[in-house]
Amino acid sequence: MVDNKLILITLLVKLGVVASVASILARATSFRRLFFAERRSPTQTLAMLAFFLVPLTLGVWVRIVVPNFLAADISFETTILLGLLIGPGWAMLGGAVLALPAVLHSEYLALPFNLVVGLTAGLLGLFVQKEEVWSFTPFIDLSLYRWVRRSLLKPRIDRQILMLVLIVAMEAARDWLHSLYPHRLFALVSDQVWLQLLVLLSAPIVVGIALKVWNALRLELSLEDQKRLLLEARLDALQRQINPHFLFNTLNSIASLVRSQPELARELTVKLANILRALLRDHDTFVPLRDELKFTDDYLDIEVVRFGADKLRVEKEIDPQTLEVMVPSILLQPLIENSIKHGLEPRIHGGTVTLRSRLEGQRVLIEVADDGVGMGPRPASALRRTGAGIGMKNVRERLEVLFGNDAQFKVTSSPGRGTLVAIEIPAMTQSRE
Repeated sequence: MVDNKLILITLLVKLGVVASVASILARATSFRRLFFAERRSPTQTLAMLAFFLVPLTLGVWVRIVVPNFLAADISFETTILLGLLIGPGWAMLGGAVLALPAVLHSEYLALPFNLVVGLTAGLLGLFVQKEEVWSFTPFIDLSLYRWVRRSLLKPRIDRQILMLVLIVAMEAARDWLHSLYPHRLFALVSDQVWLQLLVLLSAPIVVGIALKVWNALRLELSLEDQKRLLLEARLDALQRQINPHFLFNTLNSIASLVRSQPELARELTVKLANILRALLRDHDTFVPLRDELKFTDDYLDIEVVRFGADKLRVEKEIDPQTLEVMVPSILLQPLIENSIKHGLEPRIHGGTVTLRSRLEGQRVLIEVADDGVGMGPRPASALRRTGAGIGMKNVRERLEVLFGNDAQFKVTSSPGRGTLVAIEIPAMTQSRE
């Protein structure tokens, strides 16, 4: 029989061992990818089992060869975890591997006992819901009165209690078999009742610690995934944003040209269809600047017809080396729309919109300039009332989502002289994206 002090020390050290092992596994990227995958192939499941079995089988061997270092053996609790999280078949396989060092040390009951534990825990894992497994804790309810009252009002099988009872029962069975065959199965058995109760409770506590560590990681990954989906939804909403006034004005322009200039009306209809198709389809986040310019050409052709070629002129100063640089899709249209609506439209004689691009080292600079009325030092509330700045705000938010601090967005404006919007982002080609 193991000394009582050694048993108490072993129980305390075992809690630290399982917390350390669970944390180390949680930090392994490959383990996280396999462990939290919705579906795994048999090969992937074997690879995930290796993360458990290699160090923990070594722990069983350490318990055998190193005197008084019993806490290294957490094969019993590991088999339970495998059953709850993976299933009975894989848990039995894992339990058999974990039992090999013990069997070689003449602990012949370790193999059949681990197989039974793996089967029992696996069937339990199939019976309870996964969320109940992840939320398992040996401290089910600190209020016994509240638990009894809830059970009496709505009688049901409390799966958390069932898990606790079965784990304690399997630990009790192991201790009983050890008392009958002390050299054929490893267990911690004490002649002190209070200490033996701690031994029985240590198994669900060890299982609960590992589940809490991994559940915290699971929730963190889930939050990151939700954040990613939220950013994607936000980005998609920003990409699809179109000024309804532009749509109505374009349709009115087409209607007015149907009889007098039907060919021009047809061309505008095709260009408007191209714009709406680009806005509504599932498009890539990044596109070559060449494709982005084609999109803006359709938009500008419509605006030139609406305002007249004498009132709206378009100039381009595009560096050919920038045409294959990847830029956020629908990046320029909101800025051009902002320039026309708030810069050139208020002017009687209209003006010019200029598009520029050039490479500066490993970054690309894109500018949208106009020689319109410019923006004075108006407060933000005034900008919101007039709608000015919405296009720039849209682009700025998208750049923040996609690049963070690695993108620069600058607006320079002088009343009566026009506005310049400059964007500087990393120069990515299609092969590097």
